[in-house]
Amino acid sequence: MPRSIWKGSISFGLVSIPVKLYGATEDRDVSFRQVHSADGGRVRYQRVCEKCGEVLAYADIAKGYEAADGRIAILSDEDFENLPLRTLKSVDVVQFVDQDEVDPTYFQRTYFLEAEGPGQKPYVLLREALAKENKVAVVKVALRSRESLALVRAKDDLLLMHTMYWPDELRDGDFASPSSEVTVTDAEMEMAKLLIGQLEGEFDPAEYTDSYREALLEVVEAKLAGTALPEQSDTSAPTGDVVDLMAALKASVEAAKKRREDASAAKAG
Repeated sequence: MPRSIWKGSISFGLVSIPVKLYGATEDRDVSFRQVHSADGGRVRYQRVCEKCGEVLAYADIAKGYEAADGRIAILSDEDFENLPLRTLKSVDVVQFVDQDEVDPTYFQRTYFLEAEGPGQKPYVLLREALAKENKVAVVKVALRSRESLALVRAKDDLLLMHTMYWPDELRDGDFASPSSEVTVTDAEMEMAKLLIGQLEGEFDPAEYTDSYREALLEVVEAKLAGTALPEQSDTSAPTGDVVDLMAALKASVEAAKKRREDASAAKAG
């Protein structure tokens, strides 16, 4: 069972729900060590104080805030634990809204909320009320040395919490928008709808795998075994300017139709 990363309570009105917080995701990337390319020796780093030249252990390192005039305020773990901030130990519900109102661009990370002891009944009450009213709770919480806006929602038997970016942390993407003078024809739109129809289906995340990680591990295993490296297959997408959009759409529809027919035949066989 994973370890909780935070303990506190969800507060809405005068109701308080003691909870523990757990990470809902984990990184499955292939990890590497930095090594000397000539002999594979590990590359080590030392933490050196630029003032006294002493090599420091991690336990000797604190967080320091540098003021404009160069003064340094050194903060200890106790300073962070005792900030004059209500949300250090409480998930404060600010508002209940429709989930569709929240742009997914705001989402950062996802966490499980677990009720503690007497918190189970109000936990179930909040979960059921959110599900039946099709609402989510906008909350504020302090995690990892910062206060975050977050969203609490019901999913199956659980309450999930998604931390979010603050509005001023989202960049303005207008620069990436195509020119307003670019238009598409009705025929091109109809063909695009046909292509979408050929590729639509029920989303099942179990059908997808990380092909990059799989290919990388193939190379790693070959290196460890001293065998020939796997050959690279050409899976690159076509590049260059789109000369005839309509022709490209028609070809895409035919290719998608053939893939669907082949997949159906394979399942039937």
